[in-house]
Amino acid sequence: MTLPLMPKATAVWLIDKTALTFTQIAEFCGMHPLEIQAIADGEVSAGINGYDPVKNNQLTENEIKRCEADPNARLKLIPTSNPVTRRAKGARYTPVAKRHDRPDAIAFVLRQFPQLSDTQIVRLLGTTKDTIAKIRDRQHWNSSNIKPRDPVILGLCTQTDLNAAVQAANERLVREGHSIPEETPAEASFNPSQDTFFER
Repeated sequence: MTLPLMPKATAVWLIDKTALTFTQIAEFCGMHPLEIQAIADGEVSAGINGYDPVKNNQLTENEIKRCEADPNARLKLIPTSNPVTRRAKGARYTPVAKRHDRPDAIAFVLRQFPQLSDTQIVRLLGTTKDTIAKIRDRQHWNSSNIKPRDPVILGLCTQTDLNAAVQAANERLVREGHSIPEETPAEASFNPSQDTFFER
């Protein structure tokens, strides 16, 4: 999937300067509509300057107007000889301001998607296997205060990356002859003394 340069900054600009829907902006920037909603609400965009995709030859004004007139239309990126594609390997860098949210995100992923391997979680959230193990085993120094929260809403990863990781994990389970676990309702309460996570 080819994305615009600086997707989140581009999303900030599109939210501020256009009448596009959250879904249109999300699909163009490789994000989830809830991420766009959070940016629009000022929850995850503090300090991010908008990046003008028109001035930077990624979109035309006519393309924006076309999609503003039709909520079902999708923005098309101007072709480039040096396309930017999603990063495929390596741990994700997490801004210092968001690192305190990471244990909550790890707890959420362990609960909702137990099929994800520790390696996948490391890459998805920019954490370490040691931290994952401590949260799973209730040995984390802040275990009593950890509350599972969606990493997409927290801005630690995109829904696209999360979906891709879950799909890869599900395909691995199928290859190995295992059943795919059902997702736990997101609103379920988290009790460190009673809940158990998927054991490897």
